[in-house]
Amino acid sequence: MKKFLFSSLLFVLFSCDDGDLQIETLDFDSASIQFCTTVVANEANVLFKLNDSEALILQLAAGTIKNEVTTDTIESSVGANGPTKIIYRTFSDKVSKAYFCSEIPLTEPMVIEEIIAEGGTVSITTVLSDDGISYEHTIELIEISLLTSENNRITDLSINNFGAVVTPFE
Repeated sequence: MKKFLFSSLLFVLFSCDDGDLQIETLDFDSASIQFCTTVVANEANVLFKLNDSEALILQLAAGTIKNEVTTDTIESSVGANGPTKIIYRTFSDKVSKAYFCSEIPLTEPMVIEEIIAEGGTVSITTVLSDDGISYEHTIELIEISLLTSENNRITDLSINNFGAVVTPFE
């Protein structure tokens, strides 16, 4: 019995406490890209991906999507104060497209946390679609840096391939 108590005491004394360390993972690979209005070339556009009670929102600066085939990618820097933003939100319940596209803003589900990316790059490659009457824009996210309100970095970002959108040939 003394050995058991002594072993238990040693275990308690030498066990380590990780505190509130929490490594989060964002996985939007299986979510499809959505938008409220038609994506328009040479204008600012808002695109988003939904994953149950999470949303990844991409605000693209005007001129980021162009109706021209690109030999090089078009890149736009991401930042809290820049024209291109990436916002990660968690909600109190499952979120739908209606939350983002309603004329009168919805009050439910409630936003639990909002994190604006502090760095990274959005890269867009444009090709002429197979139909010959539209352009296809492939959007990738590169080295996106998200920092939670508790100063924890979200390290596993499975969101490199954001998706593709099509704009009509002008």
